[in-house]
Amino acid sequence: MLNFDLQNHRPLREIVYEQLKRQILTGQITPGTRMMEVDLADEMGVSRTPVREAIRKLEKEGLVVIEPRRGAYASDISVKDMVDTLEVREDMEGLAAYLAAQKITPEETKELMDITQGYSTAINDGDMESIIHYDEAFHRRIVALSGNKTLIQLSETVQELALRFRYLYYDDFSRYVNMPDEHKNIIDALRSGDAQTARKVAGEHVDKLKKFVIDEGDTAFHEHSNNTGAAGNAGAAVDAGNTDGAI
Repeated sequence: MLNFDLQNHRPLREIVYEQLKRQILTGQITPGTRMMEVDLADEMGVSRTPVREAIRKLEKEGLVVIEPRRGAYASDISVKDMVDTLEVREDMEGLAAYLAAQKITPEETKELMDITQGYSTAINDGDMESIIHYDEAFHRRIVALSGNKTLIQLSETVQELALRFRYLYYDDFSRYVNMPDEHKNIIDALRSGDAQTARKVAGEHVDKLKKFVIDEGDTAFHEHSNNTGAAGNAGAAVDAGNTDGAI
């Protein structure tokens, strides 16, 4: 159930939307899971209206698919989806590093180093939630340091798509062991003030991930599917053949 006391009186539809979106992005609601309006409303302790509004908004963002007379489902995500995302991200993050290298301060460089240290600690601890947190934080911070508002806005959408992939495909933390060293290489390039090198190193970092996805993405997804089991219904367990309450 939602904790309304901590939500600062924000509109209920926004709270429900953000919670459902977060559950889809982090894999709590897996691809193919049926989004049952009645069950979700009961689970959250809200009426069906904000749930219905949230699901329709998520459909517009491509996170939910609504089929006539069948209901709503969390959309599938494929290796090609991630490769498409990484192709865009490669250019965006290269540009972000290029711009950030021209203005980054020693304090900001230290901030990136602290994030990378947190990343290393999370890997040593096998803490997947923290691994993903620090990885996200590192890339978002460089984009923010670019100072380009349009790039920041566009990057947010791309990062959300990448976040969903991280949870679905990379539940084995050992796949991240080399990432801190790659992040340090990016920091060194930023610290040097060499914008072209920073762009190259940041782009190569994403390109390496893209190649990994192409080579091993299907295997990683298969492993994740075996760990999580078959997709079911979001919310309370119900008969899959019962369409009552589905969007």
